[in-house]
Amino acid sequence: MTENLRPSAVLTVERRGHVLLMGLNRPAKRNAFDMELLRALGNAYYVLETDDDLRCGVLYGHGANFTGGLDLADVLPQITDSSVDWAEDELNPVSTTGPARTTPVVAAVHGWSMTIGIELLLAADVRIAAADAQFAQMEVQRGIFPLGGATYRLPREAGWGNAMRWLLTGDPFDANEALRLGLVQEVVEPGRQLERALELAERISEQAPLGIEATIASARRAINDGEVVAGEAIREDLRRLVTSEDAREGMLSFLERRPARFTGR
Repeated sequence: MTENLRPSAVLTVERRGHVLLMGLNRPAKRNAFDMELLRALGNAYYVLETDDDLRCGVLYGHGANFTGGLDLADVLPQITDSSVDWAEDELNPVSTTGPARTTPVVAAVHGWSMTIGIELLLAADVRIAAADAQFAQMEVQRGIFPLGGATYRLPREAGWGNAMRWLLTGDPFDANEALRLGLVQEVVEPGRQLERALELAERISEQAPLGIEATIASARRAINDGEVVAGEAIREDLRRLVTSEDAREGMLSFLERRPARFTGR
């Protein structure tokens, strides 16, 4: 494993080919996020982003739950202005501050996913849920409000009324409702969520890395700056991509009727 990865008892990290699996590992605490777990995941996201051989991440939870949310007693006193002072070898996993992530993440959720759990899903690119998954964005029941992007990402994904139904009550909802909201893209049999997430991550990793990066950048540009700005950038992005080795390999593989072997160059 890369030298930038810090060992941690609260997060398992495993490389499978071009995929990095990141497992939340505080099962006795329902994988609740204390500062140790938050920083360990931030370090894993940094490795995912900076290791050129990694093309996709998979985020999941060990034990009976994805996460019970934030360990407020540990985390809240250390948070100022809803952000953490991230180290040089850490990336904010919910992407509310710091550089934008360019390497895709597929999330697999089961059991309970509370507060930051939903926000980690919203910050990921594709989300898979077990049929028995339960969700709750319950900060308003604790006298605070969502700190990790749910206030603007859930309305974007689900629509204003659908988002406010859950953000303003903190009520729990199930996997079918998460699918209806667009919070997850697939619901699978309990126990199969990680397998399905890994299947998708491996499929993503087979594609051209520069094309994946450009796709994510263009979509985010449209969200952040508007469709006109995103549209104006397409020609220059395409001009850069068509001269890449991967573009040539993509054309050759098409003509030769074989799977492409992309290198990210």
